[in-house]
Amino acid sequence: MKIDFGGVMEEVITRKEFPMSKAKRVLKKETIAIIGYGVQGPAQGLNMRDNGFNVIVGQSKAFMKDWNRAKKDGWKPGETLFEIEEACERATVIQMLVSDAAQKAIWPTVKKYLKAGDALYFSHGFSIVYRDQTKVIPPENVDVILVAPKGSGLNVRRNFLNGAGINSSFAVEQDYTGRAEERAMALGIAIGSGYLFPTTFENEVYSDLTGERGVLMGALAGIMEAQYDVLRKNGHSPSEAFNETVEELTQSLIRLVDENGMDWMYANCSATAQRGALDWRPKFKKATLPVFKELYKRVRSGEETKRVLRSTGGKGYQAKLQKELDALGNSEMWRAGKASRDLRPKTPAGRRVKSTQGTKGRGSN
Repeated sequence: MKIDFGGVMEEVITRKEFPMSKAKRVLKKETIAIIGYGVQGPAQGLNMRDNGFNVIVGQSKAFMKDWNRAKKDGWKPGETLFEIEEACERATVIQMLVSDAAQKAIWPTVKKYLKAGDALYFSHGFSIVYRDQTKVIPPENVDVILVAPKGSGLNVRRNFLNGAGINSSFAVEQDYTGRAEERAMALGIAIGSGYLFPTTFENEVYSDLTGERGVLMGALAGIMEAQYDVLRKNGHSPSEAFNETVEELTQSLIRLVDENGMDWMYANCSATAQRGALDWRPKFKKATLPVFKELYKRVRSGEETKRVLRSTGGKGYQAKLQKELDALGNSEMWRAGKASRDLRPKTPAGRRVKSTQGTKGRGSN
């Protein structure tokens, strides 16, 4: 289906063009092995299992927490839950869903079990695009495909359960069987994607790494901290600073942007907020554009991936990571956030009350 994305026509694959019945025909003879039961593995595996596909899990017992989690989710040792080697041997589709650093570590093992005609599936272009660093170089007699959900594993599962689905990109790096694209689209539908859009391994990883470090996580957290600090240093309470920085964004405004777009949100706020946002938007763009240009350059050159592999594969990394996360969580801003979340009203059943109120400055137009 052709869709107009801001004046640019793009092809997307919806569940109408590629229904679940077609996905089941395409994957009828496949055994799909989820390798790694950490972040994306549980969501994609459970979604496919619920949709009736032949799925098994490959998870090292050395990481007993993930092994036990798989058991708790109903995967049965010796039947649908195996060590990585046995899962790879049984599979015709191997889904590499361990972390990027772990993919580099387990690749020699996985490669041994690839058979002619198998499909090697990724949800991130990292290992293939930066193969000079990861040494993940697939043999020529397998399909190499990608389906990348545009959301965390938690939301891939949540959206599946509520029927919405998470949109995913898909790509083919190597088509040995002549069926690689069809396999990729079928797997994208099988994991519950809302719709699929084509990309390349390169474009997926460049956009993904930029987004994570930028608007989605790094920039968002940094901008929040900067505004919070300015408000606190000018005498505002932690509660006021947090609510004006985070709570109103996450509980009100961003939901309206999601539903109707930024222009609609701007058009439906107070005249004071509207004028201020329109005036300051270009200032923030001008200030941050050089940072994003530097970020994209580092992603494309491979400098960011070098840091990821060097850091995450280093000795004592988990302890260092926990120290950094603790520092973030124990900051005044996010302690104020916890207090604010605890104060949100709940229904008797424990569900959050959905706000029916309007946007910032309502009634002051």
